[in-house]
Amino acid sequence: MKKILGLFLIATIAGFTAVATYAGLNEKESQVVQVVQQQPTHFTRITPAESSTLDFTVAAERTVNAVVHVRTQTELDPMYNPWMEFFGHEDEPQIQQGSGSGVIISPNGYIVTNNHVIDGAQDIMINLNDNRSYEAEIIGVDPATDLALLKVDADNLPTVSFGNSEELDIGEWVLAVGNPFDLTSTVTAGIVSAKARNINLLRPDVDRKIFPIESFIQTDAAVNPGNSGGALVDTNGNLVGINTAIASRTGSYSGYSFAIPVSIVEKVTRDLMEFGDVQRAFIGVRINDVNEELATELGLKEVAGVYVDALIENGAASDAGIQPGDVIVKVGQTEVDNVPELQEQVSRYRPGDELGIEVLRDGNSKNLFLTLRDRDGGTELGKVAEKKVARILGAQLVDVSSSETAALGIQGGAKVTSLESGKFSTSGIEKGFIITKVDGQKIYDADDVTSILKSKSGGVLIEGVYPNGDKAYYGFGM
Repeated sequence: MKKILGLFLIATIAGFTAVATYAGLNEKESQVVQVVQQQPTHFTRITPAESSTLDFTVAAERTVNAVVHVRTQTELDPMYNPWMEFFGHEDEPQIQQGSGSGVIISPNGYIVTNNHVIDGAQDIMINLNDNRSYEAEIIGVDPATDLALLKVDADNLPTVSFGNSEELDIGEWVLAVGNPFDLTSTVTAGIVSAKARNINLLRPDVDRKIFPIESFIQTDAAVNPGNSGGALVDTNGNLVGINTAIASRTGSYSGYSFAIPVSIVEKVTRDLMEFGDVQRAFIGVRINDVNEELATELGLKEVAGVYVDALIENGAASDAGIQPGDVIVKVGQTEVDNVPELQEQVSRYRPGDELGIEVLRDGNSKNLFLTLRDRDGGTELGKVAEKKVARILGAQLVDVSSSETAALGIQGGAKVTSLESGKFSTSGIEKGFIITKVDGQKIYDADDVTSILKSKSGGVLIEGVYPNGDKAYYGFGM
């Protein structure tokens, strides 16, 4: 009996102990949950109702039909094959095919794309989202911004409306629309990661008077080869940029892409439509970003603005009273913190336009007004007749360098640096050809060619020489 009572007492005590232990664990769990619930959260949960603001279907519907597939074909110089020569056959030219994207900006067939998509192409085909196809002509190109304007013979085409890239905020949602890897009508989404990026993508070419302007919109929307020339749009489907490049070590998307802001695109395409060339304005200064060391030296309150290192002789800045050592902080009504932002703002203007500039000088703010000029110091816009000649010829011409004139024994000339569809390519003129005479008239520089041909009609005889010394003659009708 004693053993039974002992066992009963032990069991009772163990039972109470177990209950007490269980209650204690529950209390600790309750405290843990309570503590977690009281912690401040750094994340916002989007409810189903709120998530409707992230619906991109409207933007996609407004854009996808106005983004086209650009296909190019370029004839390259034939590769030397000694066996072909041995058997008496000529080397056949190599055909290179390429593709990219473009954006329809007018119902009558104007399309903007990247210059690198169509550079050197002899044939350009445009494929619409509804499977219609058109042959395109090049209206004009701008290597300085990597933009090109094409035209197809069509009406009532779907278009994308221009938005406002300056109003884009960091973190704002955007869509990239294009044809990556030949996958037509592809839409990807991301946010604006940064603005006014200079990634040294475009290279200067002093002989061709190409001085790059880079002020890219950086996004994390997935962009791949084939997206070049496609649309970057906001959530309303308005064009805010033209996709141009990716940051990648593999050739495929690795996290960041870059687009030309529509503030530049709109100005360039308008000029190409009207003149066939970009009417680029210059302040007439040599500039650098303001760094911390310079800001301290100048006594600036902020590390911001653009430092004027030197002035161009007889430039707009010199005449307006800007001085070396000034810091440009505002162009028009827009503050500028670095060189890309300054270039983007000035690129919206033409020679002859008046512009207000705010500078800091010796700690004081000064407002100056200047009349913008072209690179040669003029204020007149390009003449339409000369631009028309360039489009007819389908070629870009530059002055021959002094080393080439010495090597070839010529006194001057105009060198063909690139060929598109036009009179030159159809007549057989090849890239690198140096024009020395037009209808017997001596050619000293590229301007001589356009000045002679702008009033020409009927047959034209072109004489010249190739870099290897071979002389050639070509004829065509204007």
